Amino acid sequence: MENLQEYILGIGAKAKEASRKLSSLDTNSKNNALLSMAEALKNNALEIIEANKIDLRLGEEKGLNKSLLDRLLINEQRIDAMAEGLRQVSELPDPIGEIITAWKRPNGITIGQKRVPLGVIGIIYEARPNVTVDAAALCLKSGNAVILRGGSEAINTNMAIAKILRNSLISCNLSPDFIQLVEVTDREIVNIMLKLNQYIDVLIPRGGAGLIQTVVKNATVPVIETGVGNCHVFVDSSADLTMAENIIVNGKTQRPAVCNAIETILIHKDAAEEFVPKITSTLNKLGVELRVCEKAKEIIDANNINANVKPATSEDWDREYLDLILAVKVVDCLEEAMEHIYNHGTKHSECIVTNDYKNSQIFLETIDSAAVYVNASTRFTDGFEFGFGAEIGISTQKLHARGPMGLPQLTTIKYIISGSGQIR
Repeated sequence: MENLQEYILGIGAKAKEASRKLSSLDTNSKNNALLSMAEALKNNALEIIEANKIDLRLGEEKGLNKSLLDRLLINEQRIDAMAEGLRQVSELPDPIGEIITAWKRPNGITIGQKRVPLGVIGIIYEARPNVTVDAAALCLKSGNAVILRGGSEAINTNMAIAKILRNSLISCNLSPDFIQLVEVTDREIVNIMLKLNQYIDVLIPRGGAGLIQTVVKNATVPVIETGVGNCHVFVDSSADLTMAENIIVNGKTQRPAVCNAIETILIHKDAAEEFVPKITSTLNKLGVELRVCEKAKEIIDANNINANVKPATSEDWDREYLDLILAVKVVDCLEEAMEHIYNHGTKHSECIVTNDYKNSQIFLETIDSAAVYVNASTRFTDGFEFGFGAEIGISTQKLHARGPMGLPQLTTIKYIISGSGQIR
């Protein structure tokens, strides 16, 4: 325990010292470092992939399911995406130093709000090696040092990536301590980080419900809570059913293990007779297991559809499956759909498929989630897709940051006051 304490205190001290230098680093230096990182990732892709193969093999031996292994997987395509994210972040406006607003008081004093870094950001995440790159990129551009504590499942991949990123900083004559990776997988490290107030300014957990709640409930360091994604699609009575089918297939099957994948579809009773058989057959061909309400089951049985269908339990409406499993419920009206989302949703991402403008606006105004969609897949709740280059995570809380967290969400404000000798 003492050795772990000393280890993380050492990392914290280095990060805190580095953050003082980084906070005043000019934009060109930060952008050059980001571009250098992007190039280095591509040039060292084989090294990353070889390290990832070790993690994948160990993960298979541990019995990780296919969804978790998919999260863990790094290939050339994903390395290209990470490098592109770095390049995109380099092209975004630097938020640091921005004067958000300014005003003059009757006594002649001028008061302004200036955007400044948070300081040292601790990221605690699971088997998602791309987070190592995304977090490093956004923290660097927003002037923050970062302490990265990834899951043990991805330790070899994360170490390979972090080494490449830190070497890029050195090649740009910058301190590698801007980016710190915790290389010890002992879970006690997390408990120490949760109370490392003297060095960490904010913690951001990114992972499953268990990890997030552990951090939120036990941390003395301020936390930005990223949320579990129990996301819904409501198919309204006026919906274009082909559009609805495409949105649902994309939302469930493209990457089922991510937080913006859908977990429940709600179908208006007037569309159910036609749409339930249609979507059941399509999803069955794609290997999706359905957990359905009594009404949906009656429609499936009446149409003699042979599919992987189970009766839904009350627990199914609250599940984030992160797998090829989808809950299905037939509802009487828009109000019932919204009430279901209110009772079971996690305020992440919700979608209505409709050709009724009034219903679309009611849904947009009533649903209290970080992202609310009309006729588009929830899979777009993503920093890259929103034009942020990357993201630290998707916040489902309401204080300071909400939704995909890009550069502005990693800053705070400082009041700057200019006078000419005024006293109170």
